[in-house]
Amino acid sequence: MTLKANAQQVFDKVSQACQAAGVPESSVKVIAVTKYVDSSITKELIDAGATDLGENRVDRFLEKKTQLKDEHVKWHFIGSLQRRKVKDVINEVDYFHALDSLKLAAEIQKRANRPIKCFIQVNISKEESKHGFQVEELELVLPELATYTNIELVGLMTMAPFDADPTTIKAIFDQTEALRQTIQHQGWANMPMTELSMGMSQDYPLAIAAGATYVRIGTAFFK
Repeated sequence: MTLKANAQQVFDKVSQACQAAGVPESSVKVIAVTKYVDSSITKELIDAGATDLGENRVDRFLEKKTQLKDEHVKWHFIGSLQRRKVKDVINEVDYFHALDSLKLAAEIQKRANRPIKCFIQVNISKEESKHGFQVEELELVLPELATYTNIELVGLMTMAPFDADPTTIKAIFDQTEALRQTIQHQGWANMPMTELSMGMSQDYPLAIAAGATYVRIGTAFFK
């Protein structure tokens, strides 16, 4: 299949997942994860309908944003971000999906020249290989995050284990949505908590059913 055909298939399947979940198609944004392709292929994907792009390496992100500066897309940084590289990237992104420590938050607060839309990364599955706050940490973490005027915490981000069964994945996604609602109801001024970033090529229908508003899809575009 061509890239255009793959893209249409992805968008159609996301639409079907929204219908099955009983949510408006407009409530779910597809982040096209382009970390494995160059700017020319990324441009083809934009032409095929991608409006949100996800990158996880600072150098590749900055290169693509420069080369595609005339494209009307939203840029999402979805990977772990070293504190020493915050100054290079944070004012170039529309959304940052991997806020995983208070030290990183402090660096963003220091370097940002505007409120940055961030997702708190939570390690719901408690995998040692994954970054993110443990649920139990948040009671102490949230009051400090609430003091940062240059961070707008728009929601939560999580990842399910790649090889987990659907029942386990659903439980992780449901727990993340419940946690999002709990934080939202606490009413912190800089935490609208309206968004949920979860679901990838292999599990995004389950994520949409659980309330995801952003799904990060890469492989399905380029198979």
